[in-house]
Amino acid sequence: MLNELKQKLLLDTLVFETLGKPEKEREFKIKALKKWGFDLLSAQSGENSAFFALKEGKSIGDTFTQESKEYKITEIFKELPKNKKIYAHIEMMEGRAFLCVDLREDDENQEILRIEAGEILLAFLKKHRFEKIIETLHDIGTAATLIKHQGEEGKPLGFEELPPVPRRFLREAKKIEKEMGFGRIALAYFGENKDKKARFHLSWMVPTIALFDEHIAQKIDKTLAEFI
Repeated sequence: MLNELKQKLLLDTLVFETLGKPEKEREFKIKALKKWGFDLLSAQSGENSAFFALKEGKSIGDTFTQESKEYKITEIFKELPKNKKIYAHIEMMEGRAFLCVDLREDDENQEILRIEAGEILLAFLKKHRFEKIIETLHDIGTAATLIKHQGEEGKPLGFEELPPVPRRFLREAKKIEKEMGFGRIALAYFGENKDKKARFHLSWMVPTIALFDEHIAQKIDKTLAEFI
């Protein structure tokens, strides 16, 4: 059975949702691929040529093996090839999230990278010092959950009772959700303790692929930093 405090927590936690599924895919620039630690390159195997995304450090003329075929690197791109675009999405496999990157021109689509998303995402977040996202990142699927609990639980305050800082956080977070097209914020704010430190429980679900976007990640990190 629920005790009175748990029931209050259940009934009075503030929830703000941008309904819908996490975005299927997001378009990225080639510089984003570099920031994840990969180069876009073309390589030859016999008479067959293909595009790949490989970890930085390769040179033209280097060889590598892909699906039992040996390829020789013929070009490393600083700009996207004409009419090509990069799209990325998250796929789930046996409970693990994978970052899948495609190079696309009209109806032609080639997968250039498939790798577990978690390690790449953490490296990206650390590189850009998005410390609040790292601190709160709890799990990674098609959507990622950011969780922060601080102080003892109590009776959650209603929206009109919230002080300016959490109200401002909710306002900015909802704007980011609208930009992403998906999100779910749950905030139980219990007021301050005797040392004037905020007590709260926060859960924020965001599309994982959006965290790979420096522009979005920066907004999320800044908004979290102004609250927690």
